[in-house]
Amino acid sequence: MTAVEEQEKRPEEKGGEAPEKARETSGGLGGMVFHAMRMMMGTLVSRVLGLVREMLTAALFGATRQLDAFFVAYTLANLSRQLLAEGALSAAFVPVFSRTLSSDGRDSAKKLADEAMTILIFGCSCVVAVGVIFAPALVDIMAPGFAAEERGLAISLTRMMFPFLMLVSIGALAMGVLNSLGSFFIPAVAPAVSNLVYILFLLSTRRSLSVWNLAVAVLLGGLFHMLLQVYWCGRLKFALRPKMPGRGDPRLRNMMALFLPYAAGLSLNQLNPVISRMLGSFLKGGSISVLTYADRVLQLPLGLFVIAISQAVLPMLSRQDPDKTAEFRDFIRDAMRFNLFVILPVAAGLCIIASEMVHILFFRGAFTEWAWRATSTALSLYALGLPGMASSTVIMRAIYARRMPRAAVAITGVTVAVNLCASVVLMRGFAYAGLAAASAVAFTSASIFAAWKLSRNINEKLGIFELKWLWRVLLPLAAMSAALLAFKCLLPYPAASRLALRALWLAAAITGSAALYGLSTLALRCPEWRWIGDALKGRR
Repeated sequence: MTAVEEQEKRPEEKGGEAPEKARETSGGLGGMVFHAMRMMMGTLVSRVLGLVREMLTAALFGATRQLDAFFVAYTLANLSRQLLAEGALSAAFVPVFSRTLSSDGRDSAKKLADEAMTILIFGCSCVVAVGVIFAPALVDIMAPGFAAEERGLAISLTRMMFPFLMLVSIGALAMGVLNSLGSFFIPAVAPAVSNLVYILFLLSTRRSLSVWNLAVAVLLGGLFHMLLQVYWCGRLKFALRPKMPGRGDPRLRNMMALFLPYAAGLSLNQLNPVISRMLGSFLKGGSISVLTYADRVLQLPLGLFVIAISQAVLPMLSRQDPDKTAEFRDFIRDAMRFNLFVILPVAAGLCIIASEMVHILFFRGAFTEWAWRATSTALSLYALGLPGMASSTVIMRAIYARRMPRAAVAITGVTVAVNLCASVVLMRGFAYAGLAAASAVAFTSASIFAAWKLSRNINEKLGIFELKWLWRVLLPLAAMSAALLAFKCLLPYPAASRLALRALWLAAAITGSAALYGLSTLALRCPEWRWIGDALKGRR
């Protein structure tokens, strides 16, 4: 057992308060950064293995219409990950569960979790049955441009993988429990186990390889992802067991009252990948695949920083006094600044070295030069939307904590509407690149709208982009970008050289630019470094 895991478990063994409760003494942004850093530790392993997974898939399958069919089926089966694991379940369950744990104790919180699990299993069973029955209609909506053979393959794969919904949903409930108990490392590392199982299965069956192997690998990965988190709940003496819901339980009614509108809004948000796949099915074969590969690379910084910070923010926001709007404003403003402080250099770096990164990750085996160039273009355009994704994700956590379901639906509606309009307009002249650019425009628009909605609710200006803070971040960002571009010009990427030399070039580019940005912001005394210092002191 690691030191982090021992620290998570020890308070429970002593019968004391939940770790999350004890952590509150560290207070404010230091506590949020502490939890985010713990999630980053586990997420780093997961995202790196996720890239290895995509590298293996790219080498074995390239970018083909057959793989397009798999990605369409996987998207349909995987919609619940955003809807439940990172969406409505966290938004509705975590605030109610955290308050119950703090005010009524572990027994009441345990009862709520068990009842929620029963409702979740029943609901997922119904959705899985509907998905299997109506798979042909779902594929027709997702990929209307598919020919008959590709359509038939996508339908069969969809039916095979739809039970993945049940696995990730139960895992999502366990993740909400663990986060509320102060355990952030295990939920962050669980996807790493899923990716490892996927990789090992493909390697063990590579002699009889087909697209069906991918479907089995996805299901096995989801199973182990769920089992690890459910097992760790048991280790924290919080074993999850389905229990018949009580009709008069006000906490359960409160959770369901929040869940339904959030689920409706986030279901609307799932139209974004549907739009991309649907319009991509009319483009050149492999277009869906290159967009998916680019998105997989984007998931590394997105999961490592954005999701980690937002997951750490929600339980802390949920326990704040809703009447103290100034304190709430200060917390969300500082959380947003920390998020942008981290993600802005990542977005700039990805835009500049997208081609080199895609080359070293994917350019081998069946992955052609066209796929390399196309994936690089899509990645650089997706990266432009990273700050918007980061901002909207954190603000949405604040909206969940403030119990604003209508606002959540409205923000999601803006994202989908902008994405659809921009996709239709841009794909005509730029094909798959237009679809990637439309995503960046949509999330940037959504973050601006979300900030406006939250500001109106608390009757306070968020004041995120204060000039004093802005120049301390933008000046080092400009210096880092200029240095990285100069490095590319003076010492071009050795595309024809051995892997070791190419990896050394990429490592030098990343570490050098990160060091320049870090030292510059440190010299300018950015307050984010103080929060990081507070978090490290709390860790020790």
